[in-house]
Amino acid sequence: MRASSVDILFLLVPLSVLLVLAILGVFAWALHSGQFEDLEREGQRLLEETPAEATRVE
Repeated sequence: MRASSVDILFLLVPLSVLLVLAILGVFAWALHSGQFEDLEREGQRLLEETPAEATRVE
């Protein structure tokens, strides 16, 4: 029984390493593409008033 519980580690360890590398890759892409630039702007944009003609539905 012990041998089968050790065998699963040969699968789980490489899979977890691949998952961590994928997460780091996505995070590096997000940093490089400017996803974290000006985080405060979107919060302020919601509070700004928009002109009436911009919100009117035709």
